[in-house]
Amino acid sequence: MKGIYRDEEAGIYLRLMTREDTDLIVAWRNSDGVRRNFIYQEAFTREGHEEWIRTQIEPGHVVQTIICELGTDRPLGSVYIRDIDRKNSKAEYGIFIGEAYARGRGIGTAAAKLMLCYCFEEERLHRVYLRALAENGQAIRSYEKAGFVREGYLREDVCIDGRYRDIVWMAAVAGQQPERLPK
Repeated sequence: MKGIYRDEEAGIYLRLMTREDTDLIVAWRNSDGVRRNFIYQEAFTREGHEEWIRTQIEPGHVVQTIICELGTDRPLGSVYIRDIDRKNSKAEYGIFIGEAYARGRGIGTAAAKLMLCYCFEEERLHRVYLRALAENGQAIRSYEKAGFVREGYLREDVCIDGRYRDIVWMAAVAGQQPERLPK
């Protein structure tokens, strides 16, 4: 990450995730407030996250950042792109706000805008897509504010806890998103 990705108004900036963030990531992903909104809801482990770093981040299939509070540098959550497809210039987007007190304050929307800027400016991606549980209306509204557009609705696409759930498919395309945030 060469550029500085920060939003003064939201009070956040993005920095690359490091191995030292592992325990925090595992704790956040295992918390009910985060896990219930993910399609993949299995428990996270330190070993699993270290394997993710070795097999996904180090080879460049994933770029994962930590959302930090300006002034205190306190980590609030994580935003990332995965399954980076260089041939087709696209990747899948993901985010979670790990600290409960930081949810519902626009931090996710600001982080999404910053990550899209990174994706289009530095990674030179053409398309960034995501999948969201259809019942997660708050996240879907946040993604729309950040510049993602609904492209599809997949009925009963995933089975979580024995219940089939609907998925909303969304994407942002280079040149079709809101203006870059001020630094």
